[in-house]
Amino acid sequence: MASRALVPAAAPVKPTHQATSRRERPVFSLSDDHALSKKILDSHNPDGREVDVSIILHVAEEIFQHAYPAGIDGVLHGTHHHEGNIEALKLEEKASLAFDGILEGLAYIIHKVSCELTCKCSGGGDTHSTTMSILGMLSGNQWDAKLVLSLAAFAITYGEFWLVAQMFASHPLAKSVALLKQLPDIMEHHASLRSRFDAINELIKAILEVTKRIIEFKKLPSQYISEDQPPLSVAITHIPAAVYWTIKSIVACASQLTTLLGMSYEMIVATTADTWEMSSSTHKLRNISDHLRAELDRCYQHIQEKMHIEYYQMLVHLFETTQFDNMKINRAMIYIKDDLLPLEIGTTHTRASIEVLRRKTVLLLLSDLDASPEEILVLSQFYIESRARPEFQYEIVWLPIVDRSKGWSEAQEHKFKELQALMPWYTLHHPSLLEPAIVKFVKERWHFSKKMMLVTLDPQQGKVACPNAIHMAWIWGNLAYPFTISKEEALWSVESWRLELVVDGIDQNLIEWMTSGKYICIYGGEDIEWIRSFTKSARSVAQRAGIDLQMLYVGKSNNKERVRRINSMITAENLSYCLMDLTSVWYFWTRIESMFYSKMQLGKTIQEDKIMQEVLTMLSFDGSDQGWALISRGSFEMARAKSEIITKTLNDYTIWEEDAKLKGFVPALIDYFLQLHTPQHCNRLILPGLDGDIPEMIVCAECGRPMERFFMYRCCTD
Repeated sequence: MASRALVPAAAPVKPTHQATSRRERPVFSLSDDHALSKKILDSHNPDGREVDVSIILHVAEEIFQHAYPAGIDGVLHGTHHHEGNIEALKLEEKASLAFDGILEGLAYIIHKVSCELTCKCSGGGDTHSTTMSILGMLSGNQWDAKLVLSLAAFAITYGEFWLVAQMFASHPLAKSVALLKQLPDIMEHHASLRSRFDAINELIKAILEVTKRIIEFKKLPSQYISEDQPPLSVAITHIPAAVYWTIKSIVACASQLTTLLGMSYEMIVATTADTWEMSSSTHKLRNISDHLRAELDRCYQHIQEKMHIEYYQMLVHLFETTQFDNMKINRAMIYIKDDLLPLEIGTTHTRASIEVLRRKTVLLLLSDLDASPEEILVLSQFYIESRARPEFQYEIVWLPIVDRSKGWSEAQEHKFKELQALMPWYTLHHPSLLEPAIVKFVKERWHFSKKMMLVTLDPQQGKVACPNAIHMAWIWGNLAYPFTISKEEALWSVESWRLELVVDGIDQNLIEWMTSGKYICIYGGEDIEWIRSFTKSARSVAQRAGIDLQMLYVGKSNNKERVRRINSMITAENLSYCLMDLTSVWYFWTRIESMFYSKMQLGKTIQEDKIMQEVLTMLSFDGSDQGWALISRGSFEMARAKSEIITKTLNDYTIWEEDAKLKGFVPALIDYFLQLHTPQHCNRLILPGLDGDIPEMIVCAECGRPMERFFMYRCCTD
């Protein structure tokens, strides 16, 4: 940081009315006197010597803390004698340890500066000349060392003053020294002099604050920030000016202290302007400290960005290279340090180390704080079931993906704790443990956006075995273990579009109806008048056709309160069965959506895949404003249509009644649906998808033409 090119920024001699940002013109710049700036920089001729400034500062700070305000009132009554001796012995021991091994001659330099402070200040010299003289004495040192050595020199004078003041009432030697320094007179009027001592003390605090700021610049990690590039290159241009003003304030403090010696009380009281000058210097140094703090914040932000880039690149490299086990990747993704237990079981708050994940399939659950209780509830059921089955060797770990650069509020903390308490699996103890680079990684590499994801890491090397297993979990539950892409392909290879796939035993009535071979109708929509008309017509036709038809209302995916009200009306009017648990309604539609995304993840296309076509038809039903119905018998006989077609078909039953007797009710129903289908139709498809998962083109499930693409923004699901 020692560069002769470091010219303190200039400041205006007189204030102007024009607004000028502090970034453009620091409040502590030297002046427009370039000759003065040159003299200060010319005094800086570092010779490469290094000084342990931290340990010297520590000792100096100890002196200030024990000297004043140790308690003048107690000193006068002799109550600090024993305590003072003990503290003095401790300081002596610390000082001995601190200066053990420092550069030869350093104590002499401190003593020399101390003499300069004592002699010049007691002789009435001006603070600027004394400051420049001290800068000349310390020319071979770095800027931070100049400041700390000057502070240490003043600490000696300050410590000696208060050591005698504290002990003169009880120690003969201190009493004799105090008499010669005329300290008893000062102590006698200590109450009226307190404002002056307080002013000195406040200025010392400001000096220490600026000193620590400047030392902090020296400690910045060079591997992440360079002195010859912004923001550090900009920040350090202000350090010479800051050092100058701080040493000048040290000189002012020393002057105040030395002028007290030998002066009568009347003379001391007469110099009231000195207290105002001390307060002015304190205010100036606090402005300097604030400015340096702002510069440090910019440097730390730069360092953080560099560290995040490094961490991000490390993650990329880890997932691209072969690992010997899964622990290195687990540590990198969850918590790389070893200073605490980063995992916590949400429901019991039991803490755990990352070792619990060794050689197990790890499912990283990614979500923000808006994860729905339905998602957590259903996933919890699968997880709890797996604990009773030793063959399911997997663990779930929740990583809350939160942008903490915008701060962390009490509301967020409360929301985090609420979600965490619902989770029977491992969660991160707190979002603050998650590296920002991990958030960037999951968003850019794994395309996390808003929807919950479940990333599978294999138990051997921790590699990604499935980029998103959440769809498998919703469709098949624990049957999808070990939640890999190959398992997903195997499960689909034996699947077909059948009623069991659509409903998955989501309701006990459905299971009984399928077992007994009854005709089943599941239907949805939110037009209660159509529901009344449809259920009445369906029952009438079923009775005429001589079939046992059971109906179940499965609601709509995006309007829970509306579905709740419709459920109540359907039940009250005995129109049909309902999915009374709204979590079941959510789960029904989530499984349908998941079938689409699962197929997409495997690279399937709508044109070639029968299941995708049927899934898109179901999703288009849900996305429309109309009602719809699916009527089935057995696993594979399924007829589905929108409200207009299904209503007309039921009303026209006499037309296709004979056909139903010959072919069967559902095949005849399908044939009549096809006769009513016209080229004029409008299907609306809503895909609440993940970034990167929405295909560029989707064809209509009815006519095969490309569908027009729109964007829809929705703030909630109610």
